[in-house]
Amino acid sequence: MKTILLKDFDLVATMDGDRREIRSGYVLVEGNRIAAIGDDPAGIAADETIDGEGKVLLPGFVNTHHHLYQTLFRNVPGAADKELFDWLVFLYERWKGIDEEAVRVSATIGLAELLLSGATTSSDHFYLFPRGHPHLFDSLVEGARAAGIRFHPCRGAMSLSRKDGGLPPDPVVQTEEEILADSQRVIEAYHDPGPLSMLRVALAPCSPFSVTPELMRRTTELADEYGVLLHTHLAESADEEEFCIEKFGARPVDYMEQLGWLRDDAWFAHLVHLNDADIGKLSAAKVGMAHCPSSNMTLGSGIAPVVDLIGADVRIGLAVDGSASNDTSNMIREVRQAMLLQRVRYGAGAFSARDALYLATIGGAKVLRREDEIGSIEVGKAADLIAFDLSGIEFAGAHSDPLAAIVHCAADRVDLSIVNGKVLVRDGRLVDRSIYRLVPRHNEISARLIGAV
Repeated sequence: MKTILLKDFDLVATMDGDRREIRSGYVLVEGNRIAAIGDDPAGIAADETIDGEGKVLLPGFVNTHHHLYQTLFRNVPGAADKELFDWLVFLYERWKGIDEEAVRVSATIGLAELLLSGATTSSDHFYLFPRGHPHLFDSLVEGARAAGIRFHPCRGAMSLSRKDGGLPPDPVVQTEEEILADSQRVIEAYHDPGPLSMLRVALAPCSPFSVTPELMRRTTELADEYGVLLHTHLAESADEEEFCIEKFGARPVDYMEQLGWLRDDAWFAHLVHLNDADIGKLSAAKVGMAHCPSSNMTLGSGIAPVVDLIGADVRIGLAVDGSASNDTSNMIREVRQAMLLQRVRYGAGAFSARDALYLATIGGAKVLRREDEIGSIEVGKAADLIAFDLSGIEFAGAHSDPLAAIVHCAADRVDLSIVNGKVLVRDGRLVDRSIYRLVPRHNEISARLIGAV
């Protein structure tokens, strides 16, 4: 069993229950677990020693919502200035051309970008299955394995086409029987509930405007049968609220309540448009939330009431969302955006850099129901660790509070990333250099898909 000693870090931010911060700290890794933590590594021998002088060590970030295929659709002309519904209608016509290679390559690229920016665990909400490509989920898993990240993909779905009153066009919609059969298949093929699992599966009908109530209900039954989590978009925009009232006679959170989706094994992306009654129901149900600040700003959707939700004990993690509504897959940037956006809504003292980092780490772990395994630096937990180097010019003058400096001074890339005890980023570069060679092919696929309409 390989051991790694990470020592002499300016600060080790544990994100444990006491939010301990250890000056001149060390962490000992044995295999894929954390074996020891402290401030004096004297007498500890290891197979590899990593010097942390001038650096800050944290638990890896947990990205709770993404659409990895959208790394192929960043900065698309005609989409950038649209709000959610118009943006979706415009991009569906381009997205319907994805195939197995597109999904595989975009997954590796998107997850590599996440690794470089601090994420060591990521979810992905994959709901796009164009006709003739029913098994794209397998390509998603293949791409993730190439990146090496801890992965929690969601088998998403769209069953309500435009002709039936939904938003997506027919070519990207599946029947409910197709969806449920493949959902069962991918759970049986890929879901690993074991300790420190590298791959778990959730079920995730896309949204109130792209699936039927019946599919939402039947999905909960399948999730109960296999013991997997549930996920969907919710209360993202004013358009969605109007759609739910018109079609279902209820606001989004009330609609979820009617469907039996307010439960402690479900988490929702966005939760922007909420009233006090909504927050009370979400709190009582102990649901989780994926907060996507950059996406919400890009699409003009609004500011999620995160401070109020924290006060109501809702489990909250951060997320980059899809790169077509963010244009990056950068987790540390998302941490800064989260801090700034809550201050815009609630005031400068309402949400600190540490609060944002807490959501990015143990907060995300709680959303994915993995707080006993990831999200903090504690003995016995997974060896998922990241380090930021504070020697750069952007941190000059900021060393009096090195942890807050990562957020306030706009860190962009990690210096080190360890996932499950394996070093995946060293000196700010991916250890697996072959991933960089995918970039030209990724660009070729992107140009073809964007130019196909």
